[in-house]
Amino acid sequence: MPPALYARLSGFYLFYFATLGVLLPYWGLYLLALGFAPARIGELLAIMQITKLVAPNLWGWLGDRTGQRIRIVRWACLATALSFAGVYAAGGSYGWLALVMVLFSFFWNAALPQFEVVTLNHLGEYAHRYSRVRLWGSIGFIGAAVGMGPVVGTWGVATVPMVLLVLFALLWLNSLLTPDAVCALDTQPAPPMAQVLRRPAVIAFFAACFLNQAAHAPYYGFFSLYLETFGYSREFIGLMWGLGVAVEVGIFVFMHRLLPRFGPRRLLLAALAIAALRWQLIGHFAGDLPVLLLAQTLHAFTFGVFHAASIHLIQQFFPGSLQGRGQALYSSLSFGAGNAVGSLAAGYLWQGWGPVAIFDLATVWAALGWLVAWRGLR
Repeated sequence: MPPALYARLSGFYLFYFATLGVLLPYWGLYLLALGFAPARIGELLAIMQITKLVAPNLWGWLGDRTGQRIRIVRWACLATALSFAGVYAAGGSYGWLALVMVLFSFFWNAALPQFEVVTLNHLGEYAHRYSRVRLWGSIGFIGAAVGMGPVVGTWGVATVPMVLLVLFALLWLNSLLTPDAVCALDTQPAPPMAQVLRRPAVIAFFAACFLNQAAHAPYYGFFSLYLETFGYSREFIGLMWGLGVAVEVGIFVFMHRLLPRFGPRRLLLAALAIAALRWQLIGHFAGDLPVLLLAQTLHAFTFGVFHAASIHLIQQFFPGSLQGRGQALYSSLSFGAGNAVGSLAAGYLWQGWGPVAIFDLATVWAALGWLVAWRGLR
């Protein structure tokens, strides 16, 4: 791959996941500063995931029909930046803030699945090297999560919307520089979408993805708030987020070797088993620093290995003209539905039973995901 193309593809992931590096650790703190209770925070966080049920599938269908994927990505990124600017007009109003989150996340969630197809088409027969491009997203997340810690500690959480708006603008500018990929014509037509979705292995795969992301939702939405209950500083919390993604970068570097050696099924099973252990460690031993550090290093498996293996399977399950809709379903059923259910459940469970309970629930979901993958993903 030419260095200039590699830089542009990697740059998109860098800016996209940098926004996540601000949203996940600090958006909940920003909402808390506005005076929202944990249940309301869980509802607002779930909105971003609920739009993933619709947006990726709509844009995925459009991308498969028109082939204009990069054009869709560019318009989605621009609309994301413009609609997120409404945060400043929303103030502390729950209704207006919910509306802004519906609008910006509808477009933001449309961009990544289509860009994944663009990246894989550029890679062609070297698709197993996808993780070498995707690791820049993890680097962006680390830089944002760690860098925002001192910013928030010095100037307060009011800086969070401003930084996000700048990152959305940079994401749009990067999309303008990225060329579309010409996908080689398949020698055989793709099977009907309904036929693919009826395959037991595909059903088991999406069910495992849903459960794994539902298990991650308490971590994504409430990990920062949970660590604050132990007296950890916001700078330290940012470092913990950065540590989790730093080990994710390391695993992405080696995934092109692990996939051919172990296969995606074994890697998914290992990731789900480790996830169940991780949530127990965080839920019951977060006050013990060495255990907390260990739990964060397991992010390499619970997200990094799981995601890379999932992308590999989607490319196998959804060939040719089905790629866009396959990526969209992965985004909507796992990151969308899974995170939405997990965020809502975590918000209400925290308010009723306390923070430890939400990580116990995450453990159950991860264990169920392992069972589903073990029995159905063959």
